[in-house]
Amino acid sequence: MLRKKQGQIRDTIAAYEKRLLEAQHDLAHVNATLRLFAASGEPEDFPPYVDLNRVFRRGETTTFCFERLQEEGPMDTKELTFRLMRHKKLDETDKVLWNAVSLRIVQTMRVHKRRGKIGEAMRRRGVCVWQIDPMPPFAASTPSMSERRHA
Repeated sequence: MLRKKQGQIRDTIAAYEKRLLEAQHDLAHVNATLRLFAASGEPEDFPPYVDLNRVFRRGETTTFCFERLQEEGPMDTKELTFRLMRHKKLDETDKVLWNAVSLRIVQTMRVHKRRGKIGEAMRRRGVCVWQIDPMPPFAASTPSMSERRHA
């Protein structure tokens, strides 16, 4: 009889644990929804795991990086990340957010590198150093439309 009672108590505890876990998930969803409705739209209102598309407008990362590279010359990814986070008034000490912004910059810069708009000067301590190419390598070898017509 004690073994039967032991099994019943164990099953009851397991059922309560399952209901507790479901209630914790429900509470987390309600809290997240409340945070979204209470947010003012400022970057500091969003947790670091939020989609960065809500923090940065389309093309804002590219424009910012190109302006910094034109004004200050070659810069590495860390320097660009620091300047962008400071510009957007984001928490520079938040490692998760720092990594997300850094990866966004790397992705943006690599796309433009493939298009020939910028160059990767070198790597410094394992970090890419970016620079704006004065003349992309393909531009010198590709004839212009007027040159093609006269040929």
